[in-house]
Amino acid sequence: MAKITLDEMNPNMKAKQEELLGKFEKESKTRTFDHVLLVKLVYYLTIGIALYHFITSFIGYPATHLHRSLHVAMMLFMTFFLYPLSKKAPRKTIPWYDILFALLSVSVAVYVWVDYINFINRMGSPNTMDVVMGTILIVLVLESSRRISGWPLVVLSLAFLLYGLVGRNLPGIFMHRGYNWRALVNHIFINTEGIYGTSVDVAASYIFLFIMFGTVMNKCGMGRFFNDLALAFAGSTKGGPAKVAVIASGFLGSINGSAVANVVTTGTFTIPLMKKTGYSKEFAGAVESSASVGGQLLPPIMGAAAFIMAEMLGVKYGTIVISATIPALLYYLGILVQVQLRASKKNLQGIPKEDLPKVGDVMRERGHLLIPIAFLLYMLLFSGATVIFSAFWAIVATIVVSMTRKSTRMTFTQILDAFSEGTRSVVSVAVACAVVGIIIGVVSLTGFGLNMANAIIQLGQSNLMLTLLLTMVTCMILGMGLPSIPAYLITATMAAPALVKLGIPPLAAHMFVFYFAMFANITPPVALASFAAAGLSGGDPMKTGLQSVKLSLAGFIVPYMFIYNTALLLIDTTPFIAIRVSITAVIGVCMIGMATEGYLFTNMNNILRILAFAGALLLITANVVQDAIGLTLLVVIVLYQRHAGKKVKQNAVPQA
Repeated sequence: MAKITLDEMNPNMKAKQEELLGKFEKESKTRTFDHVLLVKLVYYLTIGIALYHFITSFIGYPATHLHRSLHVAMMLFMTFFLYPLSKKAPRKTIPWYDILFALLSVSVAVYVWVDYINFINRMGSPNTMDVVMGTILIVLVLESSRRISGWPLVVLSLAFLLYGLVGRNLPGIFMHRGYNWRALVNHIFINTEGIYGTSVDVAASYIFLFIMFGTVMNKCGMGRFFNDLALAFAGSTKGGPAKVAVIASGFLGSINGSAVANVVTTGTFTIPLMKKTGYSKEFAGAVESSASVGGQLLPPIMGAAAFIMAEMLGVKYGTIVISATIPALLYYLGILVQVQLRASKKNLQGIPKEDLPKVGDVMRERGHLLIPIAFLLYMLLFSGATVIFSAFWAIVATIVVSMTRKSTRMTFTQILDAFSEGTRSVVSVAVACAVVGIIIGVVSLTGFGLNMANAIIQLGQSNLMLTLLLTMVTCMILGMGLPSIPAYLITATMAAPALVKLGIPPLAAHMFVFYFAMFANITPPVALASFAAAGLSGGDPMKTGLQSVKLSLAGFIVPYMFIYNTALLLIDTTPFIAIRVSITAVIGVCMIGMATEGYLFTNMNNILRILAFAGALLLITANVVQDAIGLTLLVVIVLYQRHAGKKVKQNAVPQA
């Protein structure tokens, strides 16, 4: 049998990927032009936009409003070129009204650039033309978001705009002084707390560059490298294909930042292997979706979330990466434990070693692709260079390193293709960040964030656990059906302040809401990553979503662990305490896996499962007494299971 590698895929894979992306990730459903001039126009426009962001990251960006307004104009322009008005709208050509929308998008940036000094000086007292141009921008941003991501963000934004206008008539803590349209436009358009605020700033710098970094890495074969390396390491172990899915999806997801795209990229390869091994359709889809969502929790890149969090908290990028590492590894450990226990319970074997690539061969062929990642980490953590400067040189390093071997060498055309793909990939994220700017603008103007925090605390009766539960539910509702980055931005603005007011360190609070904003992708009733995985596996979408939640159960508990035990985030702790709490957390995650799967050495009864789960919960805090009780429960379960396992084996031996 030929060796199994990423190349061994269904010839219809590309079509299946595009079909699923179009169905579950609306931002991937773009026009396909049939006229060569339109194809070339879009191609060179996307390259030009990429080059602007790439070059200015090295030589320096224009002034704040100039850079951000130009970035938004570029993203809106590309939206109206690439995304049709509706399902029935032309997909092969660009209708006149979309050309008009695209030109209006540019006109807003031209207005800011031409009258820049006076524009800034009018902040707080906009003239009629400012209001007109601001209104046009708000409408264009909302329409762009509707085309790309559907109605959820648009409806939420409109609700906040309405809140800004009529809030003086609302009862209780949500009443505010009230603002007219002119005041709202001033704050959302001219001020730097609205559309041209932090979210767009991050999109125009960090996100754009790191998405470009991901597309360049992918173009030179990083996706294949991750899959082949995971196959070589874990493919032959019990339930090997599932572990391959977890490892490969984690690495790839950290770079590309899209759970759905990650599912259809790696899942097309891993899900059929898992089904062939003996995993059910729903379990195979759940493994892929839960691992893909976790990629955005995994350093070093975290799907660009680390850079947004660092910007919002005003801390160094390295601080976020260091703090996020242990919780992310615990999340993946939880999935791997369940995969291993499921394989043991069902006696699912791995792939024969002779059919797998060898680690040495994979490293010789593509191992040099790790150099740019190592270089990026060095630049970010040790060189003292800025994130933007580091990203620029990481892209350059990737191109240079890829040239050292024929198997990864990119032609000049392929480099341009990667830049073009990078721009197309960033459009959906950038537009989402722009529309989130409307929400954040209204929140900051009206004080809604503080009111929301007070409401959560009042409902939670100042009880930390109850407040955490309410915050979790709020984050999952707000994150439902939204791309990951805007989901985090919204939840960080509205839910995180409640935890901070109860004395939780800001970094821990932001990490908590980030986790649950991400999990909205796998949690029914709207579980886009799980549904995409079900489309590949042929399983039931809702059952796949529920199985994803079950697999990710450790991830639902880990945020509570680091809230009650901030040493897991390496906040204000000593090495000894960090090691101790990490060990107890690892044991707790393993006990969650036992309780969920109902298996260790043999099937566990319900009493043992309850004891295992209770032991895991006791290991959440740094309390020594609780840790001792939890560890005692573990010893009892292990001894009982070992004895029961031996009896099962003895009974299975045929009598002479």
